Amino acid sequence: MKAKILIVTAGLLVLSGQHAAQAAQNPLSDAFAKAAATYDVPRDLLVAVAYAESRLDGHAGEPSASGGYGVMHLVSNPATHTLEEAAKITAKPVSELKSDDAANVLGGAAVLRAQADALGLSAAGRKDTDAWYPTVAAYSHAAAADTAKIYADAVYETLAGGVDARGVQVKAQSVDPDLGKYAEAPRRLAAATDYPGARWVAANAAGYAVSSRPTSDAIDRIVIHVAQGSYAGTISWFQNPAAKVSSHYVVRSSDGQVTQMVREKDRAFHAGDYNRRSVGIEHEGFVDNASWFTDQMYRASAALTRDIADRYGIPKNRTHIVGHVQVPGTDHTDPGPHWNWTTYMNYVTGGSGGGTNPHTPEEVCGSGFKVIDSAALGTAGKVYLLYNTANGQNCVATMKLTSLGQATATSAYLEVQGSARKTDSGNFAYYAGPVKASAPGKCVKWGGKAGSSAYDSVFEHCGS
Repeated sequence: MKAKILIVTAGLLVLSGQHAAQAAQNPLSDAFAKAAATYDVPRDLLVAVAYAESRLDGHAGEPSASGGYGVMHLVSNPATHTLEEAAKITAKPVSELKSDDAANVLGGAAVLRAQADALGLSAAGRKDTDAWYPTVAAYSHAAAADTAKIYADAVYETLAGGVDARGVQVKAQSVDPDLGKYAEAPRRLAAATDYPGARWVAANAAGYAVSSRPTSDAIDRIVIHVAQGSYAGTISWFQNPAAKVSSHYVVRSSDGQVTQMVREKDRAFHAGDYNRRSVGIEHEGFVDNASWFTDQMYRASAALTRDIADRYGIPKNRTHIVGHVQVPGTDHTDPGPHWNWTTYMNYVTGGSGGGTNPHTPEEVCGSGFKVIDSAALGTAGKVYLLYNTANGQNCVATMKLTSLGQATATSAYLEVQGSARKTDSGNFAYYAGPVKASAPGKCVKWGGKAGSSAYDSVFEHCGS
C-alpha cells in the first residue's frame, strides 16, 4: 500500500498513521512528511531519493566530490545548480540548505516538483509513484540517458527494498515504474572493456590523458578510492568536462556492479603522482559512513583488483594495492577508517571462496560460439551472449561464480525482437542455458539471474 499525504484547506498536514507516528518521534521523518506535502511529492519516493544519494546522512554540511550538499545532495558546481534552484524556490538561504536537514529535504522536494512540472506531470500523475521515474532521472542531472537511468533505477530499487535509517522508515513495496523515454536507454559498450563484465561509460576527455601504457609507463600500483558520492553521481561527475578528474573503474555498493570509464592504457586523473603508474578504482560511498561498504562491493572490487594484478604482474600486497591516502603528496583520506583492508585483501589473495567454475560459456553453447557480450550478476555469476558465425545463432548462458556445485536459482534468457522469449530457469549447480535462437537482421534482448542479482539488456546487437 502506498502511504498518502494530503493537504487540507486549512493548511494542516494530514498524515497516514504510520508516517504520523514517525514524524512525532523523529525530526527528519517529520521533515520528509512536511516537504512531501508542501510540494506534492510522494513521501516514500522523496525518502528513496535521499537514501540513494546519501543514506540520509547530511555529512554536517560538507560537500560531496561533485559539490552536493545534505541528505538530498543539492548540487552547486559549474554544470549543475540545484542548490541555487532550491534556494530560489523555497526562499531559504543557501547556508541553511547546506547544513540543515529539514531545509535540505524541503529544497530537494521543491526541485523534484519543479522538474515534474517541467516534464508535464499532471496532478493525478503526482499521486502515482511509478509515474515519477523520468523526473527522478532528471533530478540526477546526468549528461547521458543511460547514466540517468542508473540513478533512477537505484531510487526505485530502494523503494522496492524499503528503508530503515536514522529513524525514517519506508516499507518495501511493489514498483513498476513508467520509464518513458528511458525504456530503451542504450547500454554503451566499448569494443571490449579491459575487465570482462564491466559496463562501459566513457569519462569526459578532459578527465584523462590518452597514453599507451604499459609500453609508455609500467603499471605497478592499484589505487583504492571512495568516491564521496553515489554510483550514478560519480559516473555523471566523471562525464562532466568541468570535473577534470576520473578513475578507470567505479564499483556500486549494493551489488558490486562495475563500470569502466577510462581504458587501462590511458592515464586517469585520480591519484596525482601515481597517475602514470596506477589503475584507479572508485567505490560508491562516503568515508565517514560504513554502511556503504558492503560485502558485495568488497568481493566484486577484489575480483577486479585480482584480475588487474594478474594481468600486469602486480604483487598482491599492501605495498602495491594502496589507498588514495597513501599516495605521496595527496591531501585525500580515502578509503578512510571504515574500509576493512583485512577483509578486502583476503578476498584479493584468496578469491571469493567459491572456487572456480569448471565450465565455460563456450563449452555450454557448443562448438563455433564466441562471446560477444557479458554482464556481471553482482558477485554471484555472469551472463554471456555468444554468436556463431557458421549458423547465425545467438546463445545465452549464465555461469555461476558462487555456491558452485550446489543447486541454486539460476536463469538465462534470449528474446528475438518480435518473437517469444526463450528461458532456461531452475536450480542449477554450475550454469543455466544454453538458450539459442537465430535472429537474422533483428535485435535481441538477453539476460539472466544468479542469486538475487539479475541483468536485463535492451534490444541490441541488431543483425548479429
